[in-house]
Amino acid sequence: MSLTRQLACIVWLGASTLAALAAPPNVILITLDTVRADRMGFLGSKLGLTPNLDTLARESAVFTHAYSQVPLTAPSHATILTGTYPQFHQVNDFQVPLAQDLPYAPAILRARGYRTSAFVGAMVLDPHAGFARGFDRGFDTYDAGFHQAHPGEDRYYSSERRGSEVVAHALAWLNQHPQGPFFMWLHLYDAHDPYDPPEPYKSKYAAAPYDGEIAYVDSAVGKFLSDLRTRGLYHGALIAVMADHGEALGDHGEDTHGFFLYDETIHVPLVIKLPGAALAGKDSATKDSAGKKIENRVGLVDVLPTILQAAGIAVPQEVQGESLLGMVIPKPAYAESAEASAAPDTFPDRPAYAETDYPQNTYGWSPMRALRTGKYLYIKAPRQELYDQSADPKAEHDLSSAAAAVTSTLAGQLDAFRQKTSSSREAPKSAVDPEAQAKLATLGYVATDSNPSKAGAASAAGAKERGADPKDKIQIGNLIHRTYLLIEDQRYQEAVPLLQQLIAKEPNTPLAYAQLGQCFVSLKDYPQAVPVLRKAVELRPDMTLPHFQLGVALLETKDIAGAVPELEMVVARVPRWEEAHLLLQMAYAQTDRMPEAIKECEKVLEFDPDQYGTNLLLGRLLELTGKPAASLPRLKKAAAVNPKAPEPHMFLAEAYFQLGRKTDAARERAAAKRLRARDEE
Repeated sequence: MSLTRQLACIVWLGASTLAALAAPPNVILITLDTVRADRMGFLGSKLGLTPNLDTLARESAVFTHAYSQVPLTAPSHATILTGTYPQFHQVNDFQVPLAQDLPYAPAILRARGYRTSAFVGAMVLDPHAGFARGFDRGFDTYDAGFHQAHPGEDRYYSSERRGSEVVAHALAWLNQHPQGPFFMWLHLYDAHDPYDPPEPYKSKYAAAPYDGEIAYVDSAVGKFLSDLRTRGLYHGALIAVMADHGEALGDHGEDTHGFFLYDETIHVPLVIKLPGAALAGKDSATKDSAGKKIENRVGLVDVLPTILQAAGIAVPQEVQGESLLGMVIPKPAYAESAEASAAPDTFPDRPAYAETDYPQNTYGWSPMRALRTGKYLYIKAPRQELYDQSADPKAEHDLSSAAAAVTSTLAGQLDAFRQKTSSSREAPKSAVDPEAQAKLATLGYVATDSNPSKAGAASAAGAKERGADPKDKIQIGNLIHRTYLLIEDQRYQEAVPLLQQLIAKEPNTPLAYAQLGQCFVSLKDYPQAVPVLRKAVELRPDMTLPHFQLGVALLETKDIAGAVPELEMVVARVPRWEEAHLLLQMAYAQTDRMPEAIKECEKVLEFDPDQYGTNLLLGRLLELTGKPAASLPRLKKAAAVNPKAPEPHMFLAEAYFQLGRKTDAARERAAAKRLRARDEE
């Protein structure tokens, strides 16, 4: 953010305003996941979905041309909360951690005496579930606590949370922390697919469930804002509401989001209500900004510097966005002349940059980059695109060939902008966590271990797909997304034919093989799973989850020796994956590799000292390798963990017999006989 712009905004605020801000305002950030701008009444929608947001908008500054910098939840929130572009904060995927040295809203505000709290609506923003790592930095309270849904478990009590529940958690926190200043972040995930609004919205919008989700989200926001008014906290608070990205809903061929950078997923609602109590007066900023529509192009990257400046807090130098306060607050007459060039109505055109690496990270296709500047939307892809948004707002007529000079100019501007705003730090590494990837699948996202374009061991067939234009492959992405949702609902039989059809049409699609193999494993059709999973790991050897599932299928088909190298690869990549170690210890034991089996048992017990099966197996292995004394603690532990099981007592009897302790051996044999008889009753 330029020093000139900061100084200009300070002049507009005036000395009396800065004095008033000695009492810092409460700051409330509300992010609406997957909400299109064209569903907002305050942006022209006639659907009547957002009466509460419309009321807020009448008391706020409304930015009619606000744009997300990336159409994915975690990367977009990283931009909102750091005020930096994706190429700077480098959170371009779900498991990439947020660097500790980045400017970060909660850390900045807490350092200025704010109580900080976050209330998120889905597992995709839960650092303790393996995602959004580092997002809890600076928060006194980070309310998440999600888990992968168990069979038959409601998704709204496991991997995500209804908006009304998020609001209830936030209000409960307010009950315990009534004194400010505080910073609250509420994240409402409801509009994300699958679209399943609660009643009465489910019935009312049966033909348009996405719209039902929007109406429900609006009601949840309304409940929260109404409660703030009742508590007397609304007027004096700085409240910023925005979507992290939109939803395609079939526009340009994309079902959901993540692949493309057209307006349906990048144009977002953004409203900012300034703190009325802090800026009171005859010519107050709140009065002058209320209901004001600002047509200038802005980005979500600008939210953090705007919040900080409105709260009277210095904006860190690393922040790349620019405060929007100068657009909101009219310049007083006395400030005209010297600062005339920076007046709100003459702000220069500001390009809006956006990108997505999701096609590359997940499928090995080309990434996408976009620049909105002047009247144009330029999209960098293998087949670049150019649209005149003044005449073609839906981006239906590509001008890149007809206007080659403009296209070339904007391509150069995009490259220069990206180079200027990129970070020189080493990119953080995405964590290889197949269990987290399985959790992510419950939210409809596809996640893999690494960027497939960098997986040098991939086959030549898979390499042919690298760099493909997502426009040519979007139906593959749509279909795989739909099958993920079927798998999450345990509708494996429905997913199988869809995946088989996809493989028939696109035989070099590794994710299709991986999903089909997962379906067969879940259906316990292990003979069919084996060749499918072998093909998946041939095409994408860098993906860990198919190796694990292949190991499972090989164990179940009695190819124990074949399962061992698959499981060894898994534990080498993910050393703390307990389930993989459990299977490998059994595979070693069944192939008479006793020393390796013992080591695997010991590793499992490092994670879970009370693991019954591992204590039992380790005790038995020690006994069989001539170490009966060493086996006793493990077998006793197994008996204590599962007191109804006869097996620990049987093995204890043998160990005591080897040690010559006949009385103890007889006691354990009697205990085993008694427990076995009880099982047979």
